[in-house]
Amino acid sequence: MMNAAFVQLGLDWRYLKLPVSPERFDQTVTALSGSGYRGANVTIPHKLAAHDLADELSEAARAIGAVNTLTFTDDGRILGDNTDAGGLIDALGEPLPGTALVLGAGGAARAAAWALAKAGVDVTVWSRTPERAAELAADLEVGHAERPGPSELLVNATSVGLRAGDSLDALPLVDARVVADLVYGAAPTPVVRWAEERGARVVDGLEVLVRQGARSLALWTGMEPPVETMRQAAFRSRV
Repeated sequence: MMNAAFVQLGLDWRYLKLPVSPERFDQTVTALSGSGYRGANVTIPHKLAAHDLADELSEAARAIGAVNTLTFTDDGRILGDNTDAGGLIDALGEPLPGTALVLGAGGAARAAAWALAKAGVDVTVWSRTPERAAELAADLEVGHAERPGPSELLVNATSVGLRAGDSLDALPLVDARVVADLVYGAAPTPVVRWAEERGARVVDGLEVLVRQGARSLALWTGMEPPVETMRQAAFRSRV
């Protein structure tokens, strides 16, 4: 996805996968910053470490408490941002629903709840661990419910769908006209299949990935990201 965008933009850049152990994260990022890299995306389990390492944080990164995008400046600073939040809003498009139920209480749920609330949506969070949902809701000043009711938007920010054979029985899949699943893979997830069967508009996790990636690319390059090129490259990975 990123390499296709670089070609489209005429940039002689490469996007590489770099496995890093937690104990070497700080050392590796500092080395990248001094070795000609312009930035990096950060995924599990390093988003909290990236937050703590960054010299400067965006509003989203501060509020969410996690960083998925690092930008290395010419003067040696490391800037931390969270494009997961804005990526979800971009993927949903306008107009945004008035109410949203976010399933989960981890980092992805926190990013989704913050982004939606910031955009003016009335957000409720639910978790299989009610105490975690209550804590997240208090931090972000949104609602929480142990037995949620219907909502215009349903966001799956749990791990359900990451593994083959995952059951939907543990999730309160309420009536919703729009369903967004932050999980993505080679095939439609159980939540996506459930939503399609009920005629809901589906926002696929891969589309959210494309949109957050586009925001990261804009931070690194200062250029308008070629979203359609990125989308085509990402969805080709499913074929």
